[in-house]
Amino acid sequence: MIDILDTNNMLFMIPIAAVVALIFALYFFRNIWSRDKGTPEMQKISDAIETGAMAYLRRQYMTIGIISIILAIVLALAGLVESFQNYLGWKVAIAFLIGAGFSILSGFIGMKISVNANIRTASAAQKSFKDAFVCSFRGGAISGIAVSTLSLVGLFAVFFVYFSLQDENMVKTLHAVVGYAFGASFAALFAQLGGGIYTKAADVGADLVGKVEAGIPEDDPRNPAVIADLVGDNVGDCAGRGADIFESTAAEIIGSMVIGTAVLTAAGWMVPGHYNWVFLPLVLMAFGLIASLIGILCVRMREDEVNVFKQLNLGYYITIVLVVVFMTIATYFMLHQDTSQWYFFVGAGIVGIVLGLAIVYITQYYTGDHKPVKGIADASETGAATNVIEGIAVGMESTVLPVICIVVAIIASYMLGYFAAPDGASPMAFGLYGTAIGTIAMLASSAFILAEDTFGPITDNAGGIAEMSNQPDEVRARTDKLDMAGNTTKALTKGYAMASAALAAFLLFAAFFEIVAEIKGVELTQVFQINIGQPLIFCGALIGAVLVFFFASLAIRAVRRAAGEMIEEVRRQFREDPGIMAGTSEPGYAQCVDIATRGALRAMVVPAMLPILVPVVFGIIYRLAFGGTEEFRDFSYMAVGALIMVGTIVGILMANFLNNGGGAWDNAKKYIEEGNHGGKRSPAHSAAVVGDTIGDPFKDTAGPSIHVLVKLLSTVCLVTAVLFVVV
Repeated sequence: MIDILDTNNMLFMIPIAAVVALIFALYFFRNIWSRDKGTPEMQKISDAIETGAMAYLRRQYMTIGIISIILAIVLALAGLVESFQNYLGWKVAIAFLIGAGFSILSGFIGMKISVNANIRTASAAQKSFKDAFVCSFRGGAISGIAVSTLSLVGLFAVFFVYFSLQDENMVKTLHAVVGYAFGASFAALFAQLGGGIYTKAADVGADLVGKVEAGIPEDDPRNPAVIADLVGDNVGDCAGRGADIFESTAAEIIGSMVIGTAVLTAAGWMVPGHYNWVFLPLVLMAFGLIASLIGILCVRMREDEVNVFKQLNLGYYITIVLVVVFMTIATYFMLHQDTSQWYFFVGAGIVGIVLGLAIVYITQYYTGDHKPVKGIADASETGAATNVIEGIAVGMESTVLPVICIVVAIIASYMLGYFAAPDGASPMAFGLYGTAIGTIAMLASSAFILAEDTFGPITDNAGGIAEMSNQPDEVRARTDKLDMAGNTTKALTKGYAMASAALAAFLLFAAFFEIVAEIKGVELTQVFQINIGQPLIFCGALIGAVLVFFFASLAIRAVRRAAGEMIEEVRRQFREDPGIMAGTSEPGYAQCVDIATRGALRAMVVPAMLPILVPVVFGIIYRLAFGGTEEFRDFSYMAVGALIMVGTIVGILMANFLNNGGGAWDNAKKYIEEGNHGGKRSPAHSAAVVGDTIGDPFKDTAGPSIHVLVKLLSTVCLVTAVLFVVV
């Protein structure tokens, strides 16, 4: 039995962090819920948003639940096959359901907090900018704290129980626990993809008919699609991102723990009670949660302060400094007895943190008020076509610097771990562990990052509520300033999420081969090699590459179809009821909410199932076709490895292109709306709205969903690796 009070393994930090986080969350919850909910008009709009969001989530979660149960049954039945029973079965199935359930719960928490903080932020904006900022950021903080705590505690609880059930066999325990990561990634992809389709179908419909055709403001109450648009901010950016962050931390902790077992095996340290290399990722995340809590508390706003980013950056810098301090302490106490070069792994963690910072600044350059965005605004002067051309070019260019940073980070973290290997041990396993620590260190501040991310849709909704309830100009000015900051924080966190996905995908890719090595009973170095020049393996790489393109195509097309229905509905209402534009009739908001809901639920299933079915079916076909020959017997898992690897590479590039290109289009439109190039209703503005409309499904549907896709490819193969080796 694991002794969580043992000072050597420091696992006691997990319950301590959880209790402290719960206290903070309850404090923020009481602080926000005690605030005024504003005028009756505000409350009416807020209630409509919450009703629409809850109705969508109920229908979406029912779909996810049904498919999850079917997959869990398949996983359980597969364990009845004797050769699979150590890798599949009811334990994996239950872990899968728990992971999926907690992922869904994370999304629900994010959405529920947002739809209750938005009205209070709008009301606070009637008093001061400071009050509105504090309310919106603390609302985001509740979501960040709750999701990060749930991810850490849920995973540790599942691990703790399974470790006891598996007679304290660490390898068998992790084989079962990977089901938790699979379930988390599976549900997160549905949540992110479905929410992204919903929010962008509503946004595109509202913008094209409202802004361009009718010439009314973005959140004008006369626009029938505006409630659906505000609902979409919550189900996409809150529910979807909450599930995304949850699965990121869960999958990457488990992948790091699997690599930890590789270290113990390579060094000959796999003995009962000697598991600190496996436990370190859990402890680092616990310390990271505490660091995030302190950072969140340090975000304050003076009465005369208006610089949002100064305060947010201060909190983030404090968080990462504390992460480095805590990481140094934890690494020393947990690893110094095995290696005198424990500090190399601290260096690897610092590399991961620096990578996160670099990606944030690069994303800010390409999506903020800088040369790329201004270049797109300039191109809008000559029409929509040149706006689109420039936007595509900016998106493509924006992939270069992030890839360079990721390459440097992987090399640096791997080599630091490699040189820390003791004499006689395989340095490859230690090198991979270095990349694992780099990934975990970057993710340790996830609670603060999610607080910033949820801050965005809260402020967006607050602005919509203020405009729809006809608040004075000074109130709208305050919410607009918060909304602009929120748009940037959402863009920055997408860059952060993609960087973590890149490191995590490499980590999970390595974990896949560690499980293959364990199944085959050989060293990791004997299987961790892919000859992509071999035609049969090259075909797996091609499948991985085209999978990303096909997935992105389905996601973007789903937005187009649902947006098309939305546009026709808004046009119909304007045409058949002239009283809407005159302000004497109330638009049919419910019809537009229903269109977005049906469109998202109908379109999300096929693309979400692709990363599950394609690698599994492909690997089994290869195993059945070539497993009977000595020469080609191992090509099945190698081809699947090539599929994961190239799918990850293409996914990283595609997601960066979509996220940054879409973000740049969005902010180019906002730059023009500030009065540049003719301002609102100018020809340049109309061109920029077209570019922004194209960028919407890029940055809020396909791009964020690919974050989850690249990790789901690896987690599903972690669970099903035995099928590619022994079938």
